[in-house]
Amino acid sequence: MTPTSDDFRLAQIGQIAQPVKDLDRAVTFYRDILGMKFLFRVPNLAFFDCAGVRLMLDVPAEPHSSTLYFKVDDLERAYETLVSRGVAFEAKPHLIAKMPDHELWMAFFRDPEHNLLALMSEVRH
Repeated sequence: MTPTSDDFRLAQIGQIAQPVKDLDRAVTFYRDILGMKFLFRVPNLAFFDCAGVRLMLDVPAEPHSSTLYFKVDDLERAYETLVSRGVAFEAKPHLIAKMPDHELWMAFFRDPEHNLLALMSEVRH
C-alpha cells in the first residue's frame, strides 16, 4: 500500500543546528565536558552524533536561532506534500553535499514564528 499525502508526517529529526560564537570553545565543551561523540569539523562547522541525530555547531555570518532538520526518505514527495498544505519553501530541494557513499539534499522553510526548518534526505549511491 502506497502512503498518500494525507498519511505524510514529519517525525525523525536528522540534525539540529546550534549557532555558536566561538567554535573552538564550543567543540571543547560538547566533546570534552559533555562527552558527546565528535564526528568531524570543517571551517565554521563541527558535527557530533547524538544517538543518530547530528548536532551541527555553526558560526553564522548573521545571528539566528537553532534549526531543526527533519529526515525524510523521499524529499520530493515530502516537499510536494507540504507545498500542497500551504508551506512556503525558500527554494526547491537542492543538493548540499556529495559524500563518498551518499548525496545530501535539503529544502528549507519557516514556521509561523519565522524559525528556520529543513527537510533533509541522504540519497545513497
